[in-house]
Amino acid sequence: MDRTPQDLADALVASFGDSGYGRVEPPVLQPADVFLDLSGEDIRARMFVTTDAAGREWALRPEYTIPVARAYLASPGAAEPAALSYGGPVFRLRAGESGEFWQAGIESYGRDDAEAADAEVLAIAFDAVNAMGLRRPEIRLGDVGLFTALLDALALPPARARQLRRAYAQGQLAAALGEDLTAAHAVGGEHAGLLRAVQGQDPKAARAFVEDVLNIAGISTVGGRTAAEIAERFLARAEAEADAGVSPEAVAVLRRFAAIAGDPDAASSQLRALAAEARLDLGAVLDSFDARTGFIAARGVDVAQIAFSAAFGRNLDYYTGVVFEIRDGGEADARPIVGGGRYDRLIQTLGASHPIPAVGCSIWLDRLAGALA
Repeated sequence: MDRTPQDLADALVASFGDSGYGRVEPPVLQPADVFLDLSGEDIRARMFVTTDAAGREWALRPEYTIPVARAYLASPGAAEPAALSYGGPVFRLRAGESGEFWQAGIESYGRDDAEAADAEVLAIAFDAVNAMGLRRPEIRLGDVGLFTALLDALALPPARARQLRRAYAQGQLAAALGEDLTAAHAVGGEHAGLLRAVQGQDPKAARAFVEDVLNIAGISTVGGRTAAEIAERFLARAEAEADAGVSPEAVAVLRRFAAIAGDPDAASSQLRALAAEARLDLGAVLDSFDARTGFIAARGVDVAQIAFSAAFGRNLDYYTGVVFEIRDGGEADARPIVGGGRYDRLIQTLGASHPIPAVGCSIWLDRLAGALA
């Protein structure tokens, strides 16, 4: 008999409990602004949003990471490490599919041993889908922190670095690196007047100016973005218009980096060779990379079968470190069944007084059920 997504959720949450992850169930109805501000564009554009009598926007939860983080922050133990699990419906507009679907997952908060925590979350997810009967789970791995460290070491112009981070998260890094990044920009084109007006201003004043212009025009949201978010886009573009280009040497390093792929051990050797040749100080982040690989192996996962890609990111704005997906290796074009990663700044952004290390993952139960059928 085929198992429903709810059946799978109950079984998975029980197995997560055996690993020390206690179940939480955050409300289905969540403040919309936190997702509009913190989620990737893919989620923002597909949310179910409504407005209450007081004019406040609410959303059916489009994912679990932010709601579980908010529940953790509201709990008496918010200052302590915690291991939480969940299982239930989430809601997003999906072409040709139901807007309601089920997810289960885990979130680990407050652990100082980041590499071990990363390995634990990945291994628990891998073991869980194995136990459910997924015949050929394949792990794909990336590292936002490594890419960020490379951009910092290259000292790129801020807007260029932001452009590349966005392309990386959207899986478009190779395309972005195919453009001419060495050319400087000149102000012109659409909105040139507004761009000139904000260039050189204090960021806070420039943001307020753009928000005022939008409010005068009666614009509160566009395509799921708030006025504040639109203002940030204008500021980023204004900064880009004033930016110098990227040196040909830096572009060559970025292209070599994006081409690195293989199992984590092989990739580490290539990354260290690139850092040495380019005289970039990436020692700390690569030591962390290798430590995580060791912890993954110690959890019983065959590291040689993990596909690392230096160009692989996930389209959520809050990731800061390792990112991973697990797919059905028996399907050539399979969508991810598991997705997760590290997000060390999210909890503070949501209201904590200091950064709290965090890593977690979600399992798409409709996809898992389909793979098991």
